[in-house]
Amino acid sequence: MSLIDLQHASMSFGPQHVLRDITLDVREGETLVLIGESGCGKSVTMKLMMDLLQPTQGQVLWDGKPIRSRSEKQITRERLKFGYLFQQAALFDSLTVFENVAFGLRQNKRLSEQKVVETVHGRLQDVGLSPDVVVDKKPAELSGGMRKRVGLARALAMSPAIMLYDEPTTGLDPIMSDVINELILRTRDREKMTSVVVTHDMHTVRKVADRIVMFYPLTRLEPDEPQIIFEGTPEEAFACTDPRVHQFIRGEAGERLTELAAA
Repeated sequence: MSLIDLQHASMSFGPQHVLRDITLDVREGETLVLIGESGCGKSVTMKLMMDLLQPTQGQVLWDGKPIRSRSEKQITRERLKFGYLFQQAALFDSLTVFENVAFGLRQNKRLSEQKVVETVHGRLQDVGLSPDVVVDKKPAELSGGMRKRVGLARALAMSPAIMLYDEPTTGLDPIMSDVINELILRTRDREKMTSVVVTHDMHTVRKVADRIVMFYPLTRLEPDEPQIIFEGTPEEAFACTDPRVHQFIRGEAGERLTELAAA
């Protein structure tokens, strides 16, 4: 079953074209990983999925129905099905860890304070953080990995059906990166959750992906070339003979160094 569909979606910001004619689905229970060079539209695609942006052409469907066929009230309610882990965690600097994780919960006036406390502590424990140690700390007192985990705890506190991860391991050392990968897998399996991950980290790709979609920058494509240049399993991606996919997967500069120097 498809939970999210992009149908011939394009996205431009003024004269800058980022996405062109993208057709893509997100299937219930899978972990879909989006890869590609910086600036090729991966994070924009994720924001279209959650309706944080609206395509300049084409449409996005939730559960088979166009988003724009819903009222604003329905869209707001259905957006609560999504959890979003931002690239830099996007914690509120002036709030404590407890207040950050509780932020969304407090919008539900029917929740008792006891239930809020129980949920916050439970989600912090789920991501490997001791509530007794971290609840009163401010984000500035935390390491990068701890901030990412607090951001994940905040997203999970709302019990989302779909988790979106934007560069979840960026800026982390290899050990902490693998901690985040394990949390993605554990969260998916325990909560029976659908996940979309944007990443450049091939270790993350190998470890968490059920399906991979690779985007290519529009500036390096002919007008009639598709922007999605690969879709398949991790095994198929690492065995792909398309030189563009091969080069990216293996992190090889190839002719790109010459191209960048000439730009």
